[in-house]
Amino acid sequence: MTTEQIRYTVDTLQTLRALYPAPKERALRKELTRLDPHCRRFVELSPFVVLASSGSDGTLDASPRGGAPGFVKAPDEHTLLIPDAPGNHRLDTLENIVATGRLGLLFMIPGVDETLRVNGRAILSTDPSLIEQAGDDRRRPVVVIQVQVEQAYLHCAKAFMRSRLWSPQVQVERSLLPTMGRMISEQTGLAGADETQEQMLARYQADL
Repeated sequence: MTTEQIRYTVDTLQTLRALYPAPKERALRKELTRLDPHCRRFVELSPFVVLASSGSDGTLDASPRGGAPGFVKAPDEHTLLIPDAPGNHRLDTLENIVATGRLGLLFMIPGVDETLRVNGRAILSTDPSLIEQAGDDRRRPVVVIQVQVEQAYLHCAKAFMRSRLWSPQVQVERSLLPTMGRMISEQTGLAGADETQEQMLARYQADL
């Protein structure tokens, strides 16, 4: 880091807070320690959530999870059950949960610009009753991520309004990027079948 960069680095809470006005009472009071009916309804309608976790060494990870709306269950106001669906078996999120027992969640609903943020303690469970609750008609998960809610609050729409994320007018043509297989082959140097985007999606479909 250069001397000039160090000069402009914000490295204390006092310096940081001096740059911004104090948060309004509404922003502070909206944070709950449980899932109220509005939060539970949000979870019920959501088909997509991002799981943020960290390892014991401070390494960070954010992992997207998806399913039919309500695939994450809220059996009560203090608990969330997230089924672990088949993936690439790296287990980054699951290993982090074992290491630290902490998880941050960001729930999204297509077409809704607000999001729901939930933070809490997490464990991995193979309890048959939880497996049954978190499963669906197609499969039962190997493990269930059980989250004890500590913080829950609705996040304002500004980021989604700025990005126009749900607007058809800003949708990007998939052809502007190489196929996933091509990108990974070039990144890793590992040769693989020259799979088209359509072939890849069909292969994924069999294991959703």
